[in-house]
Amino acid sequence: MVEQADLFIVGGGMVGAALAAALADSGRRIVVLEQQAPTAFDPASAPDLRVSAISPASRQLLQRIGAWPSIEAMRSAPYQRMLVWENDEQEGTLFDAAELGEAELGHIIENRIVQLACQQALAQHDNIELICPDLLQSLSEQGDHCLVTLGSGRQFAARLVVAADGAQSAARRLAGIGINSHDYPMHAFVATFAIEGGERDITWQQFTATGPQSLLPLPGDYASLVWYHQPARVRELETLSEAALIAAFQREFPARLPVLRQLVSRGSFALTRRHAQCYHRGRVVLAGDAAHTIHPLAGQGVNLGFQDVQALSALLHEAFRLGQDPAAPALLQRYQRQRMLPNHAMQRLMDAFCYGFGNSAPPLRLLRNLALKLANRPGRLKQEVVRYALGLSPLARGLRIALPGK
Repeated sequence: MVEQADLFIVGGGMVGAALAAALADSGRRIVVLEQQAPTAFDPASAPDLRVSAISPASRQLLQRIGAWPSIEAMRSAPYQRMLVWENDEQEGTLFDAAELGEAELGHIIENRIVQLACQQALAQHDNIELICPDLLQSLSEQGDHCLVTLGSGRQFAARLVVAADGAQSAARRLAGIGINSHDYPMHAFVATFAIEGGERDITWQQFTATGPQSLLPLPGDYASLVWYHQPARVRELETLSEAALIAAFQREFPARLPVLRQLVSRGSFALTRRHAQCYHRGRVVLAGDAAHTIHPLAGQGVNLGFQDVQALSALLHEAFRLGQDPAAPALLQRYQRQRMLPNHAMQRLMDAFCYGFGNSAPPLRLLRNLALKLANRPGRLKQEVVRYALGLSPLARGLRIALPGK
């Protein structure tokens, strides 16, 4: 038997589950497919390795869809300040939420907690079905619907399919949408440590010739350290003993590094910029990492995905309200126009940081340090730059559309 769905979302991660929750009040039949259920939250456990910097704009979305209370009931690490520098910490740029009249610049939250909270929000709506675990087997265009076949044998006739199944999206591949990609010359080594001194309210990043070195505060007596370096060096870090790894961080990271008491977990990943050649084809549309991936040095990845959610959900709300086809080419083209250019612009900005700070030519180093000094001057320009990065400026709001009735 073929089941009916107005919307079939492939991927029940942070972006896919948030999109379903954002459309819950449309009253339409929504199905979300996820391969693997996230592990239940245990407050006694140490923080996960995979975390995201959730911007104030993304927090507002999570509040509107009912996921933020669940996040607060679990854990997050708000931070009020961010320090960025190259050679001299004293000449770096400090961003402070107080200068903007905001409570914080963002929250560092484990990806699993955001996913759990979004899926818990789905459970509050009878018109949403979460299928987990199961796999996408095939997609087939059938005129006024797309036939979705799962590994379990279940089939759905969906008016619109959203590919939100990550960078290696099976739905994107089955839809025949190509991508442009670029591998960065560095890998990211990530380690979670128990630290002395407890939770901090600041995140910092130093740019070096081999790549940035960053600290992200985590809840309790923990911190996440991110070390961008050449692949060979990252492979070496993966093999070091705990004592040798701590010594390497203490030797090569900035002096403001807190005392590292114990290694909790570590991992590494290659860095690749990807951008889909188009955001829709037929009755399939892309969102989140299925459409774009970005260098993680500024923590913009999932925040761009949540901006996709806001834009696409607003357009689909309108289509459902007016009784229009949610897969109408004109509608999906509007979504592509709203999101493709801003996502591409942010990718290029991250490339400029990545390669600009990796070039040691003296004139370029002088310009970089001058730019950091200028950015550190208090005033309207600095405030607007930060508010744009946080999704709070009028320009940023112009690239997003509020959810109807929210």
